[in-house]
Amino acid sequence: MPTAVIDGLVTRYEVAGEGPPLLMFSPGGFDATLEGWRTVGVYRRLGLLDRLTRDYTCVTFDRRESGGSGGRLERVSWADYVRQGVGLLDHLGIERAHLMGGCVGCSTAAALAVAHPERVLSMVLYSPAGGARYRMKQHARFTRHLVYADAEGLEQVVALARGSDAGFTADPRLGPWVNVIRRDPEFADRYARTASDRYYTMVSGMVRLLFDRDTVPGPEPEDLIGLDVPALIVPGQDDSHATSAARFLQECLGHAEYWDVPVAEQTAETAPARIAAFLGGVPAAE
Repeated sequence: MPTAVIDGLVTRYEVAGEGPPLLMFSPGGFDATLEGWRTVGVYRRLGLLDRLTRDYTCVTFDRRESGGSGGRLERVSWADYVRQGVGLLDHLGIERAHLMGGCVGCSTAAALAVAHPERVLSMVLYSPAGGARYRMKQHARFTRHLVYADAEGLEQVVALARGSDAGFTADPRLGPWVNVIRRDPEFADRYARTASDRYYTMVSGMVRLLFDRDTVPGPEPEDLIGLDVPALIVPGQDDSHATSAARFLQECLGHAEYWDVPVAEQTAETAPARIAAFLGGVPAAE
């Protein structure tokens, strides 16, 4: 599978299908790999990627710190995720694209549209992650990691990562850089030697920056309100994908269509067809 160096980090990606470009921000949180479109929850059930590749050039990729992509020990922000997406468009020579986010990928898609509206034809925001319980779960996960790292040391975090195949979501002790630790021995060595006070400050600041609200994290509401990019919003309905999060996007995005259908009625027949109808109605790039 091809890779590209973007913002100094390796990005693993795949291009499939023919037609207008569709850049897809994977579901899966801190394990947001391109395979997630076929293996994670609702996306596996709906078969969205296989349907969309019939009419679109679908660009999927591993988010930084996930899967086969690289990572860097720093206070990661939404702007960092945006740079990866824009850099991949540049690498592929794509001037403008439709965007699609699944789960927390919706936050990066919306943030990219705010930062670079001239690069975006439209957005599909499928089951956006957000809500009060989602924020609380993310903060609790990072807290459990920091408690373990403080008690056992970062060398033990590395040892735990190498002795397990779990991700940060399944085992918070492992932290958000677990995939990079396993893949990159030099990174793992630098990670283990990081000063504990510096690490605590960076990670505690990272979670506060990424998950700072009880709705969809990412771009500010005032920036969303000022955005004129067409969008389709499809609601989720659980503790990590609160319906209120989708309604928040509907409130803020003035050029949005809201598909008001319960998750149980989002099927392999209805959902791909609804997305295709939306994308097909967006004017092509000039």
